[in-house]
Amino acid sequence: MPVFEVVIVQKPTKKAAEDGAIETLLYGPKAVVAKDAQAAAIGAVMGGDMPKDTDLSRIDVLIRPFSA
Repeated sequence: MPVFEVVIVQKPTKKAAEDGAIETLLYGPKAVVAKDAQAAAIGAVMGGDMPKDTDLSRIDVLIRPFSA
């Protein structure tokens, strides 16, 4: 199975962005073994390592293939 590197960043709220806040790293970089990039993303978001009170509408899941 392929290996992917996964990172999850959280975008600031609109008000915080106006005050100069920037994105924060929530998860990773972490190597994930999955059948495809979508499965790697779902595993990262639904897994136990991510904070449970995260607003999913404010996150970006970034995935990079580590191996073929």
